[in-house]
Amino acid sequence: MKKLFLFMVLTVFAVVLAACGDKEEAQGEKNVEAPKVDGKTEVVFWHAMSGDLEKVVNTLVDNFNASQAEIVVKPIFQGTYEEAITKFNTVAGTKDAPTVMQTFEVGTKYMIDTGKIEPVQKFIDAENYDTSKWEKNITNYYAVDGVQYSMPFNSSTPILIYNKDAFKAAGLDPENPPKTYEELKAAAKALTTDEQYGFSVLNYGWFIEELIAAQGGLFVNKENGRKGNATEAVFNSPEGQKVFNLISEMYNEGTFYNTGQNWDDMRAAFQSGKIAMYLDSSAGVRGMVEQSPFEVGAGYLPVPEGTEWEGVIIGGASLWMANGIAEEQQKAAWEFMKYLTSAEVQAQWHVNTGYFAINTDAYNEDIVKTEWEKYPQLKVTVDQLAATKPTAATQGALISVFPEARQKVVNAMESLYQGAKPEEALNKAVQETNQALELANRKK
Repeated sequence: MKKLFLFMVLTVFAVVLAACGDKEEAQGEKNVEAPKVDGKTEVVFWHAMSGDLEKVVNTLVDNFNASQAEIVVKPIFQGTYEEAITKFNTVAGTKDAPTVMQTFEVGTKYMIDTGKIEPVQKFIDAENYDTSKWEKNITNYYAVDGVQYSMPFNSSTPILIYNKDAFKAAGLDPENPPKTYEELKAAAKALTTDEQYGFSVLNYGWFIEELIAAQGGLFVNKENGRKGNATEAVFNSPEGQKVFNLISEMYNEGTFYNTGQNWDDMRAAFQSGKIAMYLDSSAGVRGMVEQSPFEVGAGYLPVPEGTEWEGVIIGGASLWMANGIAEEQQKAAWEFMKYLTSAEVQAQWHVNTGYFAINTDAYNEDIVKTEWEKYPQLKVTVDQLAATKPTAATQGALISVFPEARQKVVNAMESLYQGAKPEEALNKAVQETNQALELANRKK
């Protein structure tokens, strides 16, 4: 009995100690002190913007730091999106984690599932912050069940780029780019010569997703993963088949050029006159206009004849806030985010990078109006986004294995150039994506 009594006493004592420890740990998390630099609250900002884009980011940060005396933002380049998210995975939830993290759009589901982020909706609700000026076709991608998880930052969509001089030479209207697959095929045939191909699409899954969504097609089930965890890929739908049939038919006709997977190679092929039309990111439009030795045009994504045009899915990246950090630090990060979404800052961001303005009031700024006079192609990209219908298709898919799924689509695209049948290529990509989805869902 004494041993049993002693055991019971020790057990109760252990439970009390554990409870005290849990309480202290909870209090410790609640009372985490925000890091300071010269008395200012420090916000560590991890990003994936390199080259000229990094210079623009650093300028924005410098301007914010100079605009007030309580917060200092420290921008740190972390490599590509893939490299940055891998690094985040190793430090998420620790003192080494960034306060603000830039993550590409296909990392959205992954970031939510980590449980290591604080939805910005918390701060929107806390101060009844007015988001009515935020472009809904951008913010919708990063919202799930009415909760805004992250703040859009560098956003882009695909756009049809074409050589107006080549159009004139081929007897085509340079102010009337193709709007349907049938018009695209006809124009490509007229533009193809011994030295030039009519059309090209980079071997990149994003463009296939966009061409499917423009028709109203989904990438995965459960309303593109927006109504629960997706369990099945559905991009081998009639919409997907039409995209792959288009590429296969044009390639076999000799009017489509396989530019591979490198963005620079694709753009160089266009600038050198090797291809007359191709799909690019809206963020690349200004560079093409400035660097091409001919007049450049921009048009909406085409859809099959008789198909209602739904619009485009937003691409790019957004900013995520860490949880488990001091409330003071979170509030500082929110102030930085609000600064970035102001009309004046977004106007600068748009004209200096080609990315969309999150705040639509930015397009009323004089600096933007002046830029659009020089580069009317930029306005085409903005008009295409504004015309997009908010549907499950254009909101974009939400899956944790998106990078892997995109590679399956790339493999399917490349198999077309080796003679694979479009239906077989797509079905294989869907089957492999389903295996990845099943494995991911099993781990949850």
